[in-house]
Amino acid sequence: MKVMKSVCRHAAVAAILYAALGLAASHAEPGVTPGAILIGQSAALTGTPAEEVKQATAGAQLYFDGINKKGGIHGRKIILETMDDGFVPKRTVENTKKLIEEKNVFALFLYRGTPTTEAVLPMITEAKIPLIAPVTGASSLHEPMPRYLFNVRTKYRDEVGVIVRQISAMGMQRLAAVASNDSFGEDALAGLKAAAKERNLPEPVIAKYERNTTAVEGAAKAILAAQPQAVLMFCTAKPCEAFIHEYRRQGGFQPLFALSNVSSRSFIQSLGEQARGLGLTQVFPNPGNITIGVVKEFIHAVKDAPELAESYPALEGFISAKVLAEGLRKAGASPTREGLVAALESFRGADVGGLTLNYSPSSRDGFNFVELTVVGRRGAVVR
Repeated sequence: MKVMKSVCRHAAVAAILYAALGLAASHAEPGVTPGAILIGQSAALTGTPAEEVKQATAGAQLYFDGINKKGGIHGRKIILETMDDGFVPKRTVENTKKLIEEKNVFALFLYRGTPTTEAVLPMITEAKIPLIAPVTGASSLHEPMPRYLFNVRTKYRDEVGVIVRQISAMGMQRLAAVASNDSFGEDALAGLKAAAKERNLPEPVIAKYERNTTAVEGAAKAILAAQPQAVLMFCTAKPCEAFIHEYRRQGGFQPLFALSNVSSRSFIQSLGEQARGLGLTQVFPNPGNITIGVVKEFIHAVKDAPELAESYPALEGFISAKVLAEGLRKAGASPTREGLVAALESFRGADVGGLTLNYSPSSRDGFNFVELTVVGRRGAVVR
């Protein structure tokens, strides 16, 4: 609730500043005035991944607030204009059109989801507007490389590969997966099939459910009947939660593994005792790891927002905001969209507070960080 109020409050402030600073006034580059840079976001403040979206957005806002308190980037404050798309691609397209044509944003940032982000790729290419840090690890956003899109998190297929390597090394060979019936699910399943083939494992059993719903009863029943040794879950938080409860209710006892897109504190808490033993991949470091510079920055920032203190999504938003801010800084005192693209492309092996960022004219990969964690006692996430 606190996170939702925070996101809504910042959205209202953004609207006020948008009008007060005259961002619609004539200027050589959209979204840039002497005092501000307007950044646009379309993401699911409602829908199945809403809680993770709110936490990521709040984490990004924490970083922007810190920058703005110090005078902004080259004297300009970063203003984030957020629109809710409900995790529906059609609404993402509508929002993006408004952000570009009516709000005149300088760049786009922190979109959520594979189908939603894929839906706007033609628009960002046509408008030549950068989109930084979409919260998705879809391979389609890496190859073929979209010039105006800059990934921050690693690929879902890499996450799946880490899980399969670990569990096959433990002797588990018969695998199953529940997946959303969309491009996210298909991408993760392609990674699963490739990883299983590489290790000469049997063809995994696959059950699907309709995206943006929690209708997983049939999937649970089908997987239980196959009696696998481990189950991978390619879903957003709400349907993953529903699947775990239903699978355990039906008598499924096998180890369960999920991807980083559901690794929020609220997701773990929603599972109660059933969270213990759950495997989760992470594409960012532990939010409490003070040995990593950017995490230490995050820990300092969340003193003003303690509800985000252990949030992986909030840390992702915070780090993503830092990537954008560093790109804006390097783009110079008279930023252009093409200048931002060139600035980000120059970050080859750049150190972002202990994490290595990799962009170039031929790559938009971002970070390459994956680790497998397990939920332990009292919901603690351990390596």
